[in-house]
Amino acid sequence: MANSTLSDTYASFPPLPEYQVHLLPPLIPPIPDKILTLLLPIAAYWGLSMLFHWIDINDYFPQYRLHTPAEVANRNKVSRWEVVRDVLIQQVVQTVVGTLLGMTEPDDLFGREEYDVAVWARRLRLAQRAIPGLLAFLGVNAGSLAKTLAPRHPVLAGVIVGGKYPLSMSIAGDGREVLVPSFMAWEKFFAGIIYRYIIPTLQFAIGIVVVDTWQYFLHRAMHMNKWLYSKSQSIGQHNRCLTSPATFHSRHHRLYVPYAYGALYNHPFEGFLLDTLGASVAYKIAGMNTRQGMWFFTGSTIKTVDDHCGYALPWDPLQHLTSNNAGYHDVHHQSWGIKTNFSQPFFTFWDHLLGTVWTGGDVSARYEKARLAAQKKADKHTASGLNSITHSDPETSNTHPPQPYNPDLTTDTQRSLPLLPAPPPGKADLQAAASRQQILDDKHSGGRDVLAQEAAEEKEARSLLRKNARRRTASSLSQPDGLMGLRTRVTGSIHGRAGAILGVESSS
Repeated sequence: MANSTLSDTYASFPPLPEYQVHLLPPLIPPIPDKILTLLLPIAAYWGLSMLFHWIDINDYFPQYRLHTPAEVANRNKVSRWEVVRDVLIQQVVQTVVGTLLGMTEPDDLFGREEYDVAVWARRLRLAQRAIPGLLAFLGVNAGSLAKTLAPRHPVLAGVIVGGKYPLSMSIAGDGREVLVPSFMAWEKFFAGIIYRYIIPTLQFAIGIVVVDTWQYFLHRAMHMNKWLYSKSQSIGQHNRCLTSPATFHSRHHRLYVPYAYGALYNHPFEGFLLDTLGASVAYKIAGMNTRQGMWFFTGSTIKTVDDHCGYALPWDPLQHLTSNNAGYHDVHHQSWGIKTNFSQPFFTFWDHLLGTVWTGGDVSARYEKARLAAQKKADKHTASGLNSITHSDPETSNTHPPQPYNPDLTTDTQRSLPLLPAPPPGKADLQAAASRQQILDDKHSGGRDVLAQEAAEEKEARSLLRKNARRRTASSLSQPDGLMGLRTRVTGSIHGRAGAILGVESSS
């Protein structure tokens, strides 16, 4: 009965156009679209990576670097060759999975676009049937209102009475002229907007949400589960028990200073589970076609590379479209932030909803001290006056000037480490402690050595900062105006440099 009623309803609607479908020609002949979908993400990965590498080796835009070349050379625990090797392995796996995924997809066709637009126009006509009832609920007589509007606004009158419009002349199959319902121009226009723009936008939005959700929870699990992060496993050999490291996610974190082509440096198992499978699931759930998948996979790859590029470029649109950018993700690669900022690659809503975003405010002081230690020069301060490079909220920043503190690590092994930089108090203190604990537990990647090296760098940085402070003080006191102009000069110095060195915004 319900099907009969629906059939009668559609019988009173304008007829749908006939159509013939044909195979969609390749976007770039003679390469089939399914092959191009496999090639474009790889080409985008290495093309964008080599652009950032070229910027690196020529030392362009040093003022926008998150880390100096010396930090890249000294702090990372993996060679560039190993990074390239593992990325190529992941891209082989990615290509195999993509080929299998393509075998499950039908070939893209064209020729029924007008038919699909007409289907949406029918849905708009059906939705208009609810308007008289809605007006009656509000106490308005739809028929009387339509009669009043009909002389000057006939289309609006038709909408108000439930999508009832004058019939139009049409040619029947036997050549006779007959009166049939027809779609109004506004219905076809908005149906076309829905079909060509709104539906694809929703598909991409669904894909992004699925990818972000998939990667957040798996990424977080890899940090919370020791086996998924870095776990030793016992293997038997000649009646002996040997220990072999199953370094899954910890492999990616050998890059304490990320660079562009290290974005997909992962254990093959992690690369398949986190990146390849996650993107494939998002593609399927969103119901994309091959061309949409081509841009979705390529766009995701570009975003991932940009998040690891090591630059906070002010003119890079990907750095500003969302708060998840190179600065945000770089915090996650530091020893004090490794258990925060799990979100990737697009948005940060899961970090904010579940309380895993870095809460220590601006981290410019930490970055500045690392630069000083790596460069071993007091004149390498970042004096550009930039505020936060991580999109932290300055109002919640609790960052203090560099100073020693009592280690908040409790085990005997931790107590034997030198003093480390002080994290902000409160939640950030716990985040930094948990992050350092994870680094310390990663014995196969030299976690203890990493923290010891950072402690030594911190000691050197404090020494350099103290020397610079004494030098600036002596210089100020030797000026002709002596103490009379000291207050003005100190105030100007703080306003010019505090944001970059201490990680807080100066007030004016």
